[in-house]
Amino acid sequence: MKSLSDWLAHLENLHSKGQGGIELGLERVNRVKAALQQTQHCPLIIVGGTNGKGSTCAYLEAIYTFADYRVGCYTSPHLLEYNERIRVGGVPVDDATLCLAFAKVEAARQAAGNVALTYFEFGTLAAWEVFAARQVEVLILEVGLGGRLDAVNVYDADCAVVTGIALDHMDWLGSTRESIGFEKAGIYRTQRTAICADPEPPQSLLDHAAAIGADLQLLGRDFGYFGDKTQWTFWGRDKQRRGGLANPALRGVCQLRNASAVLAVVDVLKQRLPVSMQAVRRGLIELEVPGRFQVLPGRPAIVLDVAHNPQAVAVVADNLGEMGFFEKTIAVVGMLGDKDIAGALAALAGKIDCWMMAGLDVPRGASAEVLAAVVADGKLGGSVDCFASPAEAFKCAAKRAGENDRILVFGSFYTVAAVMGAMKSGS
Repeated sequence: MKSLSDWLAHLENLHSKGQGGIELGLERVNRVKAALQQTQHCPLIIVGGTNGKGSTCAYLEAIYTFADYRVGCYTSPHLLEYNERIRVGGVPVDDATLCLAFAKVEAARQAAGNVALTYFEFGTLAAWEVFAARQVEVLILEVGLGGRLDAVNVYDADCAVVTGIALDHMDWLGSTRESIGFEKAGIYRTQRTAICADPEPPQSLLDHAAAIGADLQLLGRDFGYFGDKTQWTFWGRDKQRRGGLANPALRGVCQLRNASAVLAVVDVLKQRLPVSMQAVRRGLIELEVPGRFQVLPGRPAIVLDVAHNPQAVAVVADNLGEMGFFEKTIAVVGMLGDKDIAGALAALAGKIDCWMMAGLDVPRGASAEVLAAVVADGKLGGSVDCFASPAEAFKCAAKRAGENDRILVFGSFYTVAAVMGAMKSGS
């Protein structure tokens, strides 16, 4: 294999078991990790949760980068290029670096008995190899799915964050917040800081943290925030306060919860990783995460958001309400069939004038007709059209939209990625 595309094709074909290429468990990853002789060499932060993981990782990455640390950050999924998943100093690593890391993992995989790693497992081990080679000084890993059995959990976090817990990925994690909370709490470690930014954490999370002897910090009890529309103040343990903070660059009330969890992490690690207030301020306001209520410049307004569950789409709805007046809102929607489609779309009831439903040609992708039926059955309002792909739906939306309208693209990483790709290519 000579190119990155060759390697990615290899990863996709390596493990055919599981649903949609997913098979949770740590045994496979641990075997290859041992063959690679991977060891931890710097402070490690692991971030899990249903919503808010990407934003939290972005804040941490920005703050520590502005504090002049060499930061390694691993997130998923990517939007346009795989390289986006593995960043050093905020910059995606190059193809050659990735190919070298993949080659090391492949050799170790074969030496360990030809272990059938999943796509995410292979990528996680390769990311660690990249960060070790680059000698990063702080490492941030985002959980892919769940926590307890996710590949990143083969590493022991110095500080683990669970941002929030909602019903999602129920086929793998269980059908209740209690079962999902237990899975998320699996990233916590004995006698290490465990942070939870959910305002109403499930009892299962609290019980697990207590059972393993983790140092649990809860939003509203051990840390939190207060303020108004212009600025806010963080408070933490030992009467720690950071005041006069500008509201985070990312939109939504939930971002203050995410930002508070981030500052709780910064306080926990301050002896090993001192950070100035200037770095904190810059890290919270000087960033943009693609696909997280990303408003593109120009007219009509175009909003991209990867929201795909009721909680996340409700945040999108709130953010739309704060954007000001638009004559018409056109929604380009593509979703996976195993999501709570009815619950997610209901959050936008009465707020969409035209629904452009797009089928997703991926495993578990829902058809445009299924999405259209949800709008009709839920009496959500607005006209409905069906398209074979997000790119086709967006092309039609762009033709229909006037300069005083806005186009909202949401429902899945696949949807946002397809539209971003179409805009980039000009098609």
